[in-house]
Amino acid sequence: MHNEWKRQQLLVSTDPARLDVDAVHAFLSRAYWCVGIPRATVERALRHSLCFGLYDGCAQVGLARVVTDQATFAYLCDVYVLESHRGQGLGKWLIECVMAHPSVPGLRRFNLATRGAQELYARHGFRPLRHPEDQMELHKPDIYKTAAGGGNSPAQ
Repeated sequence: MHNEWKRQQLLVSTDPARLDVDAVHAFLSRAYWCVGIPRATVERALRHSLCFGLYDGCAQVGLARVVTDQATFAYLCDVYVLESHRGQGLGKWLIECVMAHPSVPGLRRFNLATRGAQELYARHGFRPLRHPEDQMELHKPDIYKTAAGGGNSPAQ
């Protein structure tokens, strides 16, 4: 079963069949956090995540992707609203929809990384890491550049 939230002609939906992979790739491939991401990688990431598509009529104008086991842990990523639709509170609404999903209240940990939207997420209870010294990561910021150059592509 998929969840949907409506506001006039706008819709947020978790139905994966509604996702416009080309539109999502067009935005993400120029987003600071994943410049150059291959389309096949976007497609695979969407397929294996809980996605909240934001639609204006039939056009996809935003996304929030949640990587989760839907029981104990989630990671919020790839959140965006197209430039043409910003300034209308749609990012706030999109995150409200994410937080209203039935799997969220039972999560023990819900993480995200953001360069400049801390205030947006703080109103939903997100805080800086309590013990950052306990956190580790394996980060490959240039992986899409490597993939484009014929190296080991994450899409393979």
